[in-house]
Amino acid sequence: MTRTARLHADGLTRCPWPGEDPLYVAYHDTEWGVPELDDRALYEKLILDGFQAGLSWITILRKRDNFRKAFDDFQPEKIARYNAKKVHALMNDAGIVRNRAKIEGAINSAKSYLKIMEDGPGFSKFIWDFVDGRPKVNHFKTTASVPASTPLSVKMSGELASRGFKFVGPTIVYAFMQATGMVNDHLATCFCHESCAGKRRSPRLKVK
Repeated sequence: MTRTARLHADGLTRCPWPGEDPLYVAYHDTEWGVPELDDRALYEKLILDGFQAGLSWITILRKRDNFRKAFDDFQPEKIARYNAKKVHALMNDAGIVRNRAKIEGAINSAKSYLKIMEDGPGFSKFIWDFVDGRPKVNHFKTTASVPASTPLSVKMSGELASRGFKFVGPTIVYAFMQATGMVNDHLATCFCHESCAGKRRSPRLKVK
């Protein structure tokens, strides 16, 4: 369905996808599309996007604090050491998405993340090099114009998968690129479009 940006009661024009949900609107306004440069925060977002597969992002967003508690604040050093007992505990945690393949995928991805951190300049540099270190700014006017994946997300997906990351298909990776500001896919008439590239968010910004 083709949708354009919509005017909200507060006088701001936004992308249509957050609707009127206060949590979703806050996420749209303060996080989505803002360049994220923190290594650990990028790992967290990639893992949460993997958990989103087959679900909606708002489902994950509502459970994000539960995920952070269950997964030791997404510290890869700890997640990489998770054993069968920890996986069993996570599978019994009603506060998160209980999917064994995704949980085990997060563990594998933590190990792959640590390998990148050990071998090179860091996960952030590795990720941002795909866009030469700066956001790609699009100027879409409708949601129908926004792609589900791109040749670049296919390339990043392949590279991540080759390094052992799980749940990193091209569509998941493109959603990750949008959320972390690698591409600015706020609709051109959204109030966030112009400001996004100039923002730098705190690595631990929480939306309540």
